[in-house]
Order: sequence, then C-alpha cells, then structure tokens
Amino acid sequence: MAKVESDFDLVEVGIFGRVQVAPRSCNSDCKGPQIPRVTLPFGLPPILGSLHDDVERNLLHPEDLPIYDTDRAQQFWPRRMDAENLFSLDTCPVQTTIHVERDPTSGKLLSFKEDFILDTKINAQNSLSMRRPPGPESQDIKGSGSSYPFWPGGLEEPTLGDLKNIAKDTKDLFSELLTTPPGFEAGMDFTEGVEGENTGELSKKGDNQMRTSAPGIIKLSDILAQSEEFDFAEDDTSQNDISGTPAVAADDKPQVQRSESLEKLVEDSDSTSGKMPVPDTPAATPVTPKVEWAVKVDINRPVDDFHKRVPVMARVWPFELDTFQKQAVLHLEQHECVFVAAHTSAGKTVVAEYAIALSLRHLTKTIYTSPIKALSNQKFREFRNAFGDENVGLVTGDVQLNQTASCLIMTTEILRSMLYNGSDVIRDLEWVVFDEVHYINDTERGVVWEEVLIMLPEHVNIILLSATVPNTIEFADWIGRTKQKKIYVISTLKRPVPLEHYLYTGNSNKTSNEQFLLVDAKGSFLTQGYMKAVAAKKERASKASQNFGAKGTRGGHPQQDKNTWISLIDMLKKKDKLPVVSFIFSKKKIEENASMLQGVDLTNQSEKSRIHIFFHRCISRLKPSDQTLPQVKRMEDMLKRGLGVHHSGILPILKEVVEMLFQENLVKVLFATETFAMGVNMPARTVVFDTIRKHDGKGFRNLLAGEYIQMAGRAGRRGLDTTGTVIILCKGDVPETSELHKMMLGKPTKLESQFRLTYSMILNLLRVEQLKVEDMMKRSFSEFHMQRETPKHRADLEVLRHKVAEVKTIECYLCCEDLERYYQACQEFHKLRRHLQAIVLTHPTALKALAPGRVVIVDTEKVKNVLGIVLATTLQANKERKFTVLVMCEKTQHSTSEKESESSSDATQTLVTPVTKMSVFLPEGPCGHTLEMLSPEHIRVITTTTIKVEPEKIINDVKKREMLRFRDDPPGKSVSIATQELLRLAEANPSGLDGLDPVKDLHIRDIELVEQFRALKLQHDTFDQYHCIHCSKFTEHFDQMRSNMNLKEEFRRLQYLLSDASLSLLPEYDQRLQVLKKLKYVDERGSVQLKGRVACEISNHELMITELVFENIFTDLHPADIAALLSGFVFQQKNCSEPNLTDTLERGRKQILQLKETIEHLQKDVGMQSTVGAERSDQIYFGLMEVVFEWARGMPFSEITTLTDVQEGIIVRSIQRLHEILRDVKGAARIIGDPVLFQKMAEAESLIKRDIVFAASLYTH
Repeated sequence: MAKVESDFDLVEVGIFGRVQVAPRSCNSDCKGPQIPRVTLPFGLPPILGSLHDDVERNLLHPEDLPIYDTDRAQQFWPRRMDAENLFSLDTCPVQTTIHVERDPTSGKLLSFKEDFILDTKINAQNSLSMRRPPGPESQDIKGSGSSYPFWPGGLEEPTLGDLKNIAKDTKDLFSELLTTPPGFEAGMDFTEGVEGENTGELSKKGDNQMRTSAPGIIKLSDILAQSEEFDFAEDDTSQNDISGTPAVAADDKPQVQRSESLEKLVEDSDSTSGKMPVPDTPAATPVTPKVEWAVKVDINRPVDDFHKRVPVMARVWPFELDTFQKQAVLHLEQHECVFVAAHTSAGKTVVAEYAIALSLRHLTKTIYTSPIKALSNQKFREFRNAFGDENVGLVTGDVQLNQTASCLIMTTEILRSMLYNGSDVIRDLEWVVFDEVHYINDTERGVVWEEVLIMLPEHVNIILLSATVPNTIEFADWIGRTKQKKIYVISTLKRPVPLEHYLYTGNSNKTSNEQFLLVDAKGSFLTQGYMKAVAAKKERASKASQNFGAKGTRGGHPQQDKNTWISLIDMLKKKDKLPVVSFIFSKKKIEENASMLQGVDLTNQSEKSRIHIFFHRCISRLKPSDQTLPQVKRMEDMLKRGLGVHHSGILPILKEVVEMLFQENLVKVLFATETFAMGVNMPARTVVFDTIRKHDGKGFRNLLAGEYIQMAGRAGRRGLDTTGTVIILCKGDVPETSELHKMMLGKPTKLESQFRLTYSMILNLLRVEQLKVEDMMKRSFSEFHMQRETPKHRADLEVLRHKVAEVKTIECYLCCEDLERYYQACQEFHKLRRHLQAIVLTHPTALKALAPGRVVIVDTEKVKNVLGIVLATTLQANKERKFTVLVMCEKTQHSTSEKESESSSDATQTLVTPVTKMSVFLPEGPCGHTLEMLSPEHIRVITTTTIKVEPEKIINDVKKREMLRFRDDPPGKSVSIATQELLRLAEANPSGLDGLDPVKDLHIRDIELVEQFRALKLQHDTFDQYHCIHCSKFTEHFDQMRSNMNLKEEFRRLQYLLSDASLSLLPEYDQRLQVLKKLKYVDERGSVQLKGRVACEISNHELMITELVFENIFTDLHPADIAALLSGFVFQQKNCSEPNLTDTLERGRKQILQLKETIEHLQKDVGMQSTVGAERSDQIYFGLMEVVFEWARGMPFSEITTLTDVQEGIIVRSIQRLHEILRDVKGAARIIGDPVLFQKMAEAESLIKRDIVFAASLYTH
C-alpha cells in the first residue's frame, strides 16, 4: 500500500488533551524551527505524573491512599487551663446609621446626618424596649413564653443616672467576686498567686466570696479610711506651747454619748435613698402642683362647634350623636383616654366604633376586650358588618380569625397573656377598649382587668366602657395615676328610653290587668301604687293571712306559676308589650316555666316558616345524630311558638340561634339568666323579674341596685318605644317597700378591687429582672388610697428631715448615759401594762369584781393615780365596755364630758410617762368629785377595797348638778359620803392600795399571761437602777427625749409608708414565694427555673398541672385517659351524678387529690390563707371524667348525654376549655423536651375536637 504523505500534523493544546491539526512549515529534513508537539504553558508540566499512571496506582494499591493514614488523626495538643478564655467578645455591631434630612414642604433632599444607634444588641429575650427587633412571625399574636413584656406605662424606666448608681454598687473586682456557682462545691480562685503558679487554679475551699485583695494594689478608700489614725502630735504640741494650756488627751476627755437615733437614722435613710443629707438651714423647696388625673367632663354643656372641631370624622352614623358621645369623640381625636359610664342601651358602643375607625385611618390597631367569650363572638359579627371582613379579627382560646386585622376582638385573659409574652401586636396598638368594666368586681376574674391595665405600655390609649357606677372618678384617678395619663370621665344618668316599674299581682284572666305603677318615668317612687298592690293581694288571700300585711318575699305556690305566666303574657300581648325578656335566676326554673307553657303560641304562620328555615339552616352544619338531640328538638318546638330559653345549659349554637331570632323579633317571650343582660344591645319592650332574690354562691339575697339596673335596662327599644316597661311578679307576698326602694333607686355597686396574687403572675414577673412583683402590688386598685398619699408622705418626710437637723442633743452626763434606754423601757412597760389590763378586764372574774362599790386607781385626762369608785358597767354598740367611775378631784375641777374624754383617751394612753413611785392623788384644797366614763385602759389597779354606795343616786345627783339651773346645788348625801370615804382612803394609804392578784384573786390560769404578769413586775423593779432618774433636770430632759423619740417614730412611720413593707399583700407574696422555692419553681436568688417556665405556660391551676407533668403521671396513660383526668380542672359544677370510672382513671384521680393535698399542706405550713377568688379557682371536680373519656373514645354526643345529668351546654363549654388546657400542656412538653408527652397531648387534642362540641359559631360565619 502506498504511503500517504500529508502536510499537516497533530498538536496537543491546553490541559484537557485537546488536539488540533496544524500545517507543517517544512519537511523533516528542514532545519528550521519545528512546531512543538505539546504547547506550553498550557500543556502538562513534565514534573507531574501522568493521570493514567495515578489512576492505575490507586486502583491497584488502595492501601496507599491518604485516607487510611491514621498518624495525623491521632495528633493531640495539650490544653492549658486559662480562665480568661471564658470571656468572649462578639463582633461590635454597627454603631451609627445615616438619616436623610428633607425639606418638609417640597421633600427636597437637604443633607445627610449620621446618628448613633441605641440598643444595638437587644432582643425579645433581654429587653423590654420598643426598640428591640420583632420576633418570629409565628409569635406575632400570642407572643412567646421566653419573651420579655414591653415596659409598662407609668413605671419609671431606669435612666443613665440610675445605671451609674448601680455601677457604683458593683462588686470590687479584687475582693468581692463570687467564685462558686450555685450547686458547685468548688469554684475559681481569681487571686494572683505566687510567681510560677497557675492563675486559673481551682479553689478547693469553695468560698462564695473572696476575702483577700490583690497584693500590691492600694485603694483610695483604704487611704481615706486610715486618715483619722495619722499622728498629728507635733501640731498639737506647738499649739499647746502657744496657748500655754495643756492639751487634754482624747481618751481622758469625758465622752458625752449622743443619741444614736436621729442623725444616724437620717444618714441611713439618705444612704439608702441616694439623697444628700439635709443642710442645717432648710432651703425653700418648690412645691409640685397636684395633678388631677381624673377629669370630669361636663356633658350638660352642648357641643355646638362639634363639626368645626372635627371637620372630617373617621366614622359617620346615620343619626345625630348625643352630647356624651360627641365629648368622647373630641377626646379620642386628641389621643386622650376616656371612661364612659352610661346606662344599658345608651350608645356606649359608638365610642368603641370611633376608636376602631381612627385606628383604620392611622394604620394602627385596636383591641376590643370583653369579659366572656360569647360576647366576643357577638361583637365580632357586629363590627365585621360595620367595618368589613378584612378589618376585624377574632382571637379566643380555640378560634383565631384574621389575626392581622386592624381591630382584634378577644377576652381580657387573652390580652393579659399577650402582654406577659411580649406580643409584637402591642407595637402597633393605639387603643384598647375595655367593655363591661364593672365586671372588675368579679371575685374570681376581676384581677385580670387590673393586671392588664397595669401592664399596658405607655403608647397605648385606654377606653373604658361601663354601666353607671358611683365611683367613676376614683377609678379613673387610679388608672390615670398608674399610667401617668389623664383620664376624661364622661358619665351620664340619662336613659334614651325612660323606664316605668310595675308590681304585678294577677294570676288569672280576671286579674290579668292587676299591675301597679311603682316608679314612674321621672324616677319618682309611688307609695300609693305599692299600697294598691298590697291591697290586691289581700283580697285574694285566705282568712289565715288576711290580717297580716307584707311579710317579705315568700314565694307563691308552684301550681299557680302557670296561671300567673299565662295571664301576664295575655296582658302583654293585648297591650302590645311584646317581646319580653323574663329574668329567672335558676336554670331549672327556666326549663320548668318553658315546659309549663306548652299551649302558648305567639307566632303566625309566616313567622313559623321563617323560624323553621333559619333554624334548620343553622343546624345543618351538625352531624345528623346531633341534629336529633332532645334539646335541639325541644328548642325547635319552643321557637316555632315564639318562646325561647337562654342559659349556660343550652348548647352554644342553640343560644346563638335564640339570640338572632330575638333580634329579628321572632322570639316573643324569652326566659333568660342574668348573663343575657351583658353585652350586645338586645333590647326588648318589656322586662319581667320572676323574683328579686338570687343565690350568689353563698346564700340567697335580694338583687343589688347595680344588678337590677343592668337587667332592667334591657327594657325599651330606642327609636321604637317611648318608655320601657319593667314588671316584678308578686307570686307570693309583695316585697317590702324599703327593699324595693333600695333596689330600684339605690346607688349601684361601687367598683372595688379584687386584686390578689397568683402564682402565674409572680412567675411571669420574676422571670423579668427589671419588673418587680412589689411594683404590681403597689399599682393595684387595692393600694390606690395608700399610694395616693405618697407625695404628701414624701413632703412630710422632707419637713421632718429639717426638724431632725435642728434637734439639740441633751447635754447631760447622767441622762446621756441611759436616758434613751430608760425611755424605751418605760414605753415597753406601759404598752405591756395596757395590753394585760385590757385582757384582765375582759375576764369574767374581773368583771364580777368590778361591781358597784369597788375602789379602783385610775388615770384621767387631768389627774393621774387617783382613787375612784365603780358605779356602773355598760357595753357600747361597738362591743366596747365602759365603766362609770366616781373620781375625786380638786374642788374647782368639773367633770369631763364623754366626748372630750373619748377624744383625749388615745393621746393620754399613747403618751409615755416616767415609771416612778407615785403617791395617790390628794387634793390641795377641798375635795371635789367628777363622774368619768372610762375605758379598761384607764384603770390602773383593781383594789381589794370595796365601799357600800348607792350608784343610781350618785349618778342621778351628779348628772342633775351638771345642768345649768342646778349647778350651784350642794351634792347629795350619797355623793358626799362616797367622796369623803375616798379621801380617807387616800390619806391613809398615800403609796396606794393593794390590788387584786391576777393569779390568786382573778384565777387567771393561762401560762403565757402569768409569765407576762411576772415579766411586768420584774421590769417595774428595774427602774430604780437607771442613773438618769437622779438628774436634777430629769423631768425636763425626759420631755425632750420624748420629743426626740416621737420625731424618730414619726420618721420611721413615714419611711415605712413609703417602702414596700407597707403593702398589704407583701406577707402573702413572701409566703407564695416560699412555696415556689420549696417546689423548685424558683431558686434561692429568685431566678425562675425550668418548672417555673413551664408553669408560665399554664393558664389555670398552674402548680397542680405542672407538678403532674414533672411527676410523669401522664407518661404511661392513653390520651383519652389524660383528657379525662384534666377535665377536673375545667368542670365547675359541684352537684352532679357520680361518674363510673375505670381503674386507671380512679388511680389517676387519687394521685391528683393526693398532690392537691400536698400543695395545700405546704401552703398552710408557710401561713397562707386562701381568699374567696382563690378558693373558687382552685376547686377540682371530677364529675365529667366519664363523659370526657367516652367522648375522646369516639362516642356520639347523643349517647354522651345519657351518662350524666349535667346539661349539654355545660358539657360543651367544659370540653372547649379542656382543649385549651391540653394545648397548654403540649406547650409545656415542648419546653421540657418530652416528645412522648407532646405527641400524646396533640393526639388528645384531636380526639376531643370534633362534632357539635367544636361547631363553628354562627357569629363568625
């Protein structure tokens, strides 16, 4: 084959082995430059091996790969201990930022400005500032248990000066460092050791605090402290030489002891308060003007220029606003807080709606709080219709709808949780509306309102809506003083629809028109109407009761109730007074009344059709089995006849159906409990009271004026009725006129504080170092009256400081030695003597001995240690015993009136006098007498002497001569004999008469009292040993000491009132803190531990549920068993059928009761006493355990109701609250890191959340 010749060659280019074709410049014989076969520098350098060879070697000999080389892996560098490695310094964040300055009118860029960024490293876990960055988006609404709350408004934030003062009090880095952590036996030794020793050596001694200073360091404080010990002998000698008088040694100079009291007391107070000592010359301190935090707005003055002052309103209504509404709008426009108190249906909601409209205009948020969940749902529907679906949200325990809306509706407990957990919604919050503020009087939940009001940040404005209460100014003053904001009080007593109150005595068709006007539309009480009602009842009364008038509130016969209601409804229908709301204070009685009226039909066919369609459309969302429940069928039948019932035992969805049909005027007669009167405006034409007595949990009582006014206010529809009708049924006797007058025209119940400490509150505040529980207590409504006097106390304390600075020391060698101790001993002696005397004079034997004729030694206002004769003993209305005593005196002295004696008794008894041997009083001239009314404290000695007297004659004679016309008459014979006998005894026994011995004569056997009497006698015998009594000016010096000591006591009293020790709840706080420490919720330093952080997640029964979690009681149980056990914490009905429990549930119930008993014993050991609200909230009832257990296992609700006699509505509400507790326990399991418990809680939640129990509210869809 012929060889092919080519003028081209192959050339390798680059490092990837690519080959290119290149022409040959010449043949092989050419001696010119040749094209290189591999191009450089792109080709592989000749020093590297071939890739092919490397791959082949690695595949054939894998043991040579470096991954199997273990020599380097075992290399170890020994660590040297160095305590300084514990200190870490993060990278410093950016300290400044650039701000742009623009022209405010044109927006033109003018310049740039560099500003410092404050608080660059703060976050939600270490700061209460609004400048901290927002948390995760998932925590926007509810917040997080690990987040700090925002700084409460009204509390003084720490300033730079405070931080400097704190820096001054920091520990010395050389001598006061804490070295041993809690729980460690040894710590670090920071002292600089001998050269060559390790400075980070562990301290084996385990001292908590270092005692030695670093060598070689001299502190300025040590030099100043030793300056007084320097020897100035040379200067003293030279001065002595000049003056020619010998110097007296300091040790030889007689020491005059100054009273350690005043100067030291003021210095100590100055050092603790951080104030400089007061100079000798008092300076004129400016008086701060008194701030009126509550401003009452005059609603009688019309607002003529309203539309000029508010030209563009945020919200417009189709009707003209009332004067009080216009006043409120004006203050809201100025971003001011208001307190609106008005009657039911007066239009308070207008104020809340305008605040929501303002927040929409300002792109901020408004939170509307209500006391109950049902009211929240109703308000959600009302506001959603007014402002649109996208602008209103709802946040409750189990429902969260549109949480990013501008207006959020929630219960007060939800808002409290948001505040404690630092929810970021608070940042944008402009208004908080508190509806039904009078609910603060609730003993169990009233404390929530006070907590929320105290914890709200400064930028949040407050709107309070309440029924008429008598102390609006007082309550507003507390809020304003607490938040440091003025509260404008707008209160009106005017009703939009006046009310007329009637008594109804009819019980048949013949007497159906027997209603008698008792209070007219002007508010006048008509006695004539009351008498007519009594007369009408007497006409039908039997002969046995015909001779008697009103006998209280005896009820009528049950069989007559049906006739009474039929006649009443017939009368109201004829007079066009329907619809009517009848308030009955018993769920059982409501059901009985509704069942009695089976034959009453108040609707026509058109209304029946509307009711049928609406009812079935509402219940169509339920399961078929739930739609056939007995209560559902019974309710449908009643509603079609125009009757309705409304109480807590009704299923929630049925209650909402009743409310909506009532608003549509399709329910003509509604039987309801008191809760229907709260919240949404659902007025009727007539309100009927079945009775005026109710059971309040303790016993039966008449309705309070506030309760009656709240319910009666539902009568009268604005714009439809000229007057509202209120009827009280007189089934039995007519109530007393005084009771009716007090109930109808009396003052409503005052707003009173129900503040109490809870473990949840304490733990939530303890976890934040900057907030103190004492600050919460100090700002509560219960402490308002004490804290209101704080400025006055501070001013008095400053005045007292100036007085103390001007006090002169007693310059007396004898008195300065022990006069102060003598004064204190006298004070203790008098106090103990008065205490024992008060006890002795209540002893039966002593009272028997103080019969008329007994000679006693008494102290009166004008004379001390004087003899007297007991004439009579009386018991005052306040159960204080008084003794009428004939006392001898100077002839010129007259008897002291009883009022003067009582007014001076306190001053006389508190005045400390020297305990010296005193002779019995003897008149200098002719002996006189006076009649004194003395308390037991005035009687010094009950002597063994008695005198035969005629007490009645003596008393009558003395009182007769006290009258002006008989003043100059001579005393009677009985008075003269008694007075002369007293004078004879005083002259014969100048040192006093022997007294009855407490043990031998009065037969006192109490060992403690006997020891106190012995101590009193021993103390009396020691007064002769004091040197000060030998001073020639003893009386003068004692008076001066008494003045000084009074200053000292007053100083301490004011200090006490200004300190946290004066808080009434401080002892209970200390006791609760001891319980938390013993249960390991907080440590000895007050830091919240893991159990405490878990307890913060629990909404109620926080200690019990936390202990159950940490005792692992739930770990081995099925989720259904866990739900059943936890149902005891939400079920609140005492009396119900006994549940049939499994062995597991019975064992768990016993464990819960045992744990409850343990906590109660622990609380008793520290001295805690439970309050009414705490008792109610701490009760555990297990009546629903079987129901919840079967419900969690999947039993239908129709079968559930057969297991217990508890009504369906209470079952649903209890399971809904149980769902909240399961969610809380699930959060606790997440905190402690227990995935098993977390999973079981999640499963339990899903098991109970189904069907009719969690059917969506009609108001939210």
